Amino acid sequence: MQFDFQGSIAIFNNVEKVVCQNPKAHRDFFLEEKYEAGIELKGSEVKSLREGQASLKEGFAMIQGDEVFLINSYIAPYEGANRFNHDPRRERKLLLHKREINRLIGKTKIKGYTLIPVRIYFKNRRAKVELALAKGKKAYDKREDIKRREAQREVEKALKKR
Repeated sequence: MQFDFQGSIAIFNNVEKVVCQNPKAHRDFFLEEKYEAGIELKGSEVKSLREGQASLKEGFAMIQGDEVFLINSYIAPYEGANRFNHDPRRERKLLLHKREINRLIGKTKIKGYTLIPVRIYFKNRRAKVELALAKGKKAYDKREDIKRREAQREVEKALKKR
């Protein structure tokens, strides 16, 4: 933590404020690797995100050429923007390093892998999205996860009684 000596304003390093999370990410996918990417936004989108008006339920990321785009994620229109508002489901460019994009191109060509957004957050006043390289779960995988969670709950309940 640093202090500005000319005023009483404190600047905090690496402060994260989570705007929204993808509820289906952990349930429907095995998350292998995670990447942090910046988002190219319009002014009204930033203000809407600061109010927490976003959803990643049906969102995914796609590599087009040498760029990565966030597709089908919802950022609500900002009420104060009037006619200069944005399209809520427009494609948004993600800002990644070239070597990360090249690595993702190689990984997503493997059958079954996709890029999904896990959460949107602000880090040092900049909007970021956490992308995950994910592989879809089958129905039996989901059932195994449920059995594992129930077994863990029973163990915790038994330990609590002792």
